Amino acid sequence: MKFIVSSSYLKKQLAAINGVITTNPVVPILENFLFEIQGGMLTVTASDLQTSMMTELEVEAKEDGSIAIPAKILLETLQNLPEQPVTFSIDVDTYSIEINSDNGRYKLAGENATDFPKIPTVSDGYSVNFSSEILSRAINNTLFATSTDELRPAMTGVYLNLTDTNATFVATDSHRLLRYRRVDVASDQGHSMIVPRKALTLLKSTIPQEITNVNLEFNASNAFFDFNNVKMICRLIDERFPDYENVIPVDNNNDMTIDRQELLSSLRRISIYANKTTHQVRLKITGSELMISAEDLDFSNEANERLACDHSGEDIEIGFNAKFLVEMLGNCESKEITLQLSAPNKAGIIIPSDQEENEDLLMLIMPVMLNNQV
Repeated sequence: MKFIVSSSYLKKQLAAINGVITTNPVVPILENFLFEIQGGMLTVTASDLQTSMMTELEVEAKEDGSIAIPAKILLETLQNLPEQPVTFSIDVDTYSIEINSDNGRYKLAGENATDFPKIPTVSDGYSVNFSSEILSRAINNTLFATSTDELRPAMTGVYLNLTDTNATFVATDSHRLLRYRRVDVASDQGHSMIVPRKALTLLKSTIPQEITNVNLEFNASNAFFDFNNVKMICRLIDERFPDYENVIPVDNNNDMTIDRQELLSSLRRISIYANKTTHQVRLKITGSELMISAEDLDFSNEANERLACDHSGEDIEIGFNAKFLVEMLGNCESKEITLQLSAPNKAGIIIPSDQEENEDLLMLIMPVMLNNQV
């Protein structure tokens, strides 16, 4: 079995799917890329059993065949080769692989392709189409708020709820909640699923900058994303997502509107002086002035700043985890945000002031009890 391919083209395609491969996988053959040639088309697969990614590229080949090639050594070889055609010669009996370039020859040991786990397919499923731009925005606005607590698996992914009027993406780690809704994506039949964090992280880095169509097919156990010449299939999280709608307060009538970048910069400076365990910052809103302060009694560190804001409602003092606030504001693109509050012990809601016509982003953050509050 022999084929010829451009070194940089192959390197680019392999780099796109390499993130799936884990070190010390459960099944050792998963440290390999699966190469399959059929009719001059090479399909390369990478998998960790939960998530699999495939990419297709044209090669110069006279015969069909398949082989598993060690991913790390192959990718490192290609990364250090200049752009040129490279020839792969595979001995189908011994699974030895020889790569020939303009000025070098590299030999490595492959494995039998039949030992590579079978990749699941989505049959009798449903499908919905996204623009790559919409999917990117949805992932960027929610992924960072997923939980890393494996004891609560439902929270380690992003919940996607499709209705006949919209698509809603939700992520929470119990300290904060992000809800991103699109009215320009819908499905005739209502469906919901929880997509794992790793799969969405891989999608985020693989979705092209230019706008393209992403087709999502899914059934009860798997989701299948297909765009350009890349395909990804992932096992869905089979858990019940928390009833997030009940957590979102509806009576937060104490509104503060402020320049997002000013608030973000101030929080970054003030949080340097906060306690390194709680990351607590204090927000005190009086009239049209916001006072942000933090202190670390263990080291006698403290800082405060004043910012101008538009405020309607009673004066209020509330504590938040600065780390979470900074991350939420940093992932938002709006020029101004509105912080909606009701009481020092109730969740606050952040709403970006200028959102796109078809989107609705809501960010919820739980307060931190201040020292002088009982």
